[in-house]
Amino acid sequence: MHIKTTTRLLTACVLLLAPLACDQDLTVEPKSTVTSGNIFNDPGSYRAFIAKLYAGLVVTGQSGPDGSPDIGGIDEGFSQYIRGYWQLQELSTDEAIIGWGDVGLPELNTQLWSSANPFVTAMYARIYYQVALANEFLRETTDAKLSGRGVTAELRAEIQQYRNEARFLRALSYWHALDFFGNVPLVTESFDVAQLPTQATRAEVFAFVESELKEVRAQLPSRTTVQYGRASQSAVDMVLAKLFLNAQVYTGTARYADARISAEAVISAGYSLDANFLRMFSADNHTSPELIFTAPQDGERTRTWGGTTYLVHAAVGGNMNASNFGIDFAWWGLRLRPETVDRYEGGAGGPDRRTSFFFTNGQSKTINNVGNFFQGIAAPKYRNVTSTGQKGSHPTFPDTDFPMFRLADAYLIYAEAVLRGGAGSRATALGYVNAIRRRAYGNNNGDITDARLTLDFILDERSRELLWEAHRRQDLIRFGRFTNVGVWAWKGGVQAGRTTEAFRNLYPIPSAELVANPNIRQNPGY
Repeated sequence: MHIKTTTRLLTACVLLLAPLACDQDLTVEPKSTVTSGNIFNDPGSYRAFIAKLYAGLVVTGQSGPDGSPDIGGIDEGFSQYIRGYWQLQELSTDEAIIGWGDVGLPELNTQLWSSANPFVTAMYARIYYQVALANEFLRETTDAKLSGRGVTAELRAEIQQYRNEARFLRALSYWHALDFFGNVPLVTESFDVAQLPTQATRAEVFAFVESELKEVRAQLPSRTTVQYGRASQSAVDMVLAKLFLNAQVYTGTARYADARISAEAVISAGYSLDANFLRMFSADNHTSPELIFTAPQDGERTRTWGGTTYLVHAAVGGNMNASNFGIDFAWWGLRLRPETVDRYEGGAGGPDRRTSFFFTNGQSKTINNVGNFFQGIAAPKYRNVTSTGQKGSHPTFPDTDFPMFRLADAYLIYAEAVLRGGAGSRATALGYVNAIRRRAYGNNNGDITDARLTLDFILDERSRELLWEAHRRQDLIRFGRFTNVGVWAWKGGVQAGRTTEAFRNLYPIPSAELVANPNIRQNPGY
């Protein structure tokens, strides 16, 4: 099995940071017995530290899939970054439902979560664990610190690049924080760790993320020179495009022209739509020409019970043969809600080939019993098999990377920004949408006319194209259809669905955070 370049970087992460873990004090800087005096004796430690930052999107502790967890108080696999992010963005929407009864999951299915929800708490903690690591790296790599250690000019240049990447990863996590939680603590490397942080407004966090990304962009490599899985100028542009597209939600001020400009920068960078749609969710997706930024996984070297391990296993069950998906056993968890199946022309098995992975044998579209895996069309989109049919390197832990950003999303952002008054070309927007649909249909039968290019169409097309890629909650909120408008199966805890309170457009600040830090105030409604 091909070993991805970034996997080698991630596995360079040694146990330097093992004592750095957090349990209940979420945004309070974790205490550690590790110091600059004993971490940075070896020049390779700088590389190991930045590797730990990237690895924080994938792994959950210091001992493989479990053992020595970064986050305490929850099953280690449940605390994994991508798994938590995906669940909060997808299970709360009309796209996905999970049949497990673990404490906290039914509430995500139904939008009935509280401030004690363990998955909300774990996501908050994971975000701030990433922030804490980035801050520590930036504190320990200032010019003064490096001079005091006699770091060579050659190594300094390498470390400066790592600093830019650390700032990108911190900005990425702060974007996730403001998206999920609104007003949150804004802690940087200059913060006095002896103090309790105060809460910044959503607009202040937005401004920080925008500023950080713009400052580091020019210092990061381009698409043609970046090492796979690491931060690039295009990754920055994608975060900015998403940030600006949702700016009216985040700050009250629309930034659609800026969203269009950032999407244009991605589109002009040289990525191309992958002719093989399913390759982007397969064990060789590192070869796809469409993926812009991923969270790499490798079955032998980056093992986790979250990430694509979760996404591959949990979508398999019923009459499916687990071996066909490159795994040793099924978890019988995730299915599609019926409203999403109906969004595709002809439903499952229709002419839209983006339904080709839907599994209908023995599955009903209607879900009367959430715990019954046979109710709800299954959708094993992610698989531990390559695009040529070879199984991944390990039957439990996939080689499939999580595709955080890809070109089709940039196309759809451009189109939406144009329709929302962000200037640009309507004809170009139509061309981008039809390019996506020609891949989906295999011909031009799915092309739409200019008259059909509406915001409602874009919302539906984003669901069809980006299904289960952790965008849906954000999209529904931007379109005003997540809570008090919009009904789907089991929303609000009833089979037919009902509207919910608008305050649930934000997740609650975890109750553990409120106990640990009296400077923090809960989001309204909770």
